[in-house]
Amino acid sequence: MRAALLQISSTDQPEENLRTVLEMIGDAAAGGAQYVLTPEVTNCISGSRTHQKAVLHTQEQDTSLPVLCEAAKRHGVWLTIGSLALKTSDPDGRFANRQFLISPQGEIAATYDKIHMFDVDVSAEERYRESDGYRPGQSAVVADAGFARIGMTICYDVRFPYLYRKLAQAGAQILTVPAAFSPVTGAAHWHALLQARAIETGCFVLAPAQTGHHVVSRGPGRKTFGHSLVVAPWGEILLDAGVDPGVSFVDLEMERVEEARRRVPSLTHDREFDGP
Repeated sequence: MRAALLQISSTDQPEENLRTVLEMIGDAAAGGAQYVLTPEVTNCISGSRTHQKAVLHTQEQDTSLPVLCEAAKRHGVWLTIGSLALKTSDPDGRFANRQFLISPQGEIAATYDKIHMFDVDVSAEERYRESDGYRPGQSAVVADAGFARIGMTICYDVRFPYLYRKLAQAGAQILTVPAAFSPVTGAAHWHALLQARAIETGCFVLAPAQTGHHVVSRGPGRKTFGHSLVVAPWGEILLDAGVDPGVSFVDLEMERVEEARRRVPSLTHDREFDGP
């Protein structure tokens, strides 16, 4: 199974981002990819809630989703849309940060709403309150893509290993971690966290990332870490895309999942314990 990770630098204009991603999906398919993945908030990066309310839509009315579904069908690929920022019917007006798995027939095979919200103070200058604008999801998801069972997660989820253990024990062989990671926390933790999740679960970890300086029309600007990563079930880094936008390929040998779990069957060694 050849996978392609798209590393992009989304703006706050969904139509502009869609054009970029469609071209890259075409390049990925031309390069032999059967499975293509995009980063978190593929459609729009913005710190302005006013702007988001003006350009975002509900899933039913979103303009990017049907076009991306059609692209998956046209190229005959499985497609993980890392996430789309979408309006919801929540009374408080918060958005959903929603991942989609699209089949080669262009159908939505599964969706996942990001569970863990990035509410942190990285520094005096870098402060995030994701839960102010986004509502957290409630359900973990493992989807069957035929070639593998995929556990769906997003960005900050990577810091919560219990989620990944449950996904693996529910049958996941690939874990998706599309991200828009902070440059500061990325430099310190990105590689280590993704390698840990792979080693703990015996899964392939596929993490397509946003990168660079994001051009926005209003509100605060944003920078992201890049370094889209693929980690093997034994913990080796198979792909590091660096910081430039582009399409990166990796060939996944799915038998490596069972091999890693056979060598260290820790997923079957849970024990009940008291305390602390």
